[in-house]
Amino acid sequence: MSGVVALFTDGADWHAARLEQAMTRRGVECRRVPLSACGFAVGRTATGLLLPGFGDALPAGAFMRVVGQGSFEQVTLRLGVLHALDRLGVPVYNSARAIEACVDKSMTSFLLARAGLPTPPSVTVQDAATARAVVEAWPDCVLKPLFGAQGRGLRRLPRPEDLPEPEAMAGVYYLQPFVPPRRDGEWRDCRVFVVGGRAVAAMIRHGRSWITNVHQGGRCEAMAPDGAVAELAVRAAAAVGADYAGVDLIAAPFNEGTWMVLEVNSMPAWQGLQTVSDADIADALAADFLARVEAAASRVPQ
Repeated sequence: MSGVVALFTDGADWHAARLEQAMTRRGVECRRVPLSACGFAVGRTATGLLLPGFGDALPAGAFMRVVGQGSFEQVTLRLGVLHALDRLGVPVYNSARAIEACVDKSMTSFLLARAGLPTPPSVTVQDAATARAVVEAWPDCVLKPLFGAQGRGLRRLPRPEDLPEPEAMAGVYYLQPFVPPRRDGEWRDCRVFVVGGRAVAAMIRHGRSWITNVHQGGRCEAMAPDGAVAELAVRAAAAVGADYAGVDLIAAPFNEGTWMVLEVNSMPAWQGLQTVSDADIADALAADFLARVEAAASRVPQ
């Protein structure tokens, strides 16, 4: 494959290092680029973009690992750069559209339901009075930040008066009825890693509490990436348009052996999952990404 690919990441990242190694093994030059250093340069560069390390050239492909923390305006600009790359014919993996669909939990819920996938009901509103009415109708609610990851900021609300003020939730309440991830006396759910329409790795997450995320102290246990969980995870990734995704599933209450989709993560970490998986996850990602880059190059008129 000719050309240099961009790996959008932020600082020294274990995952980015693994991806870079996997691409280098395939003879592809990979440049790490922080999206925080990117922007638009209309009339100043041939592409109209400011991409450190590329000048007037475009990358052959762009792998999205991290958008990075920032203000609403900064994140909007970074996603705008990804949209622009797509308009310019650069394969972006995952696309800005998929990232937007997954970062916004309300949109994820909407798309999953529209695709006919089992997922907990949810209500997303902007005023406290309506949110309190929802909590009253659903005793023992879960309140999640609309933009959040790794289990941070989750709250259980047993009573309407437990609802925080709007300022604490950036003016948006995303609410779901609590689905207890408890089986055989343990808190647990599962994560399935999907790459290119295929489940390549999976794990059961054992939590110290109802929040089972690895970054919140959850313990990983190997799980075969096949059967019902694999099929559901692949369909969930497709529903949000993700090239790769970490899909969180929970056992459906009152229906033994069935699962529901909790979340779809478009920039998932996999360091914990890799410790219990025989699959080389970075290698699977690099292989699928570079195959897409080559396919896009073959469609460009010479």
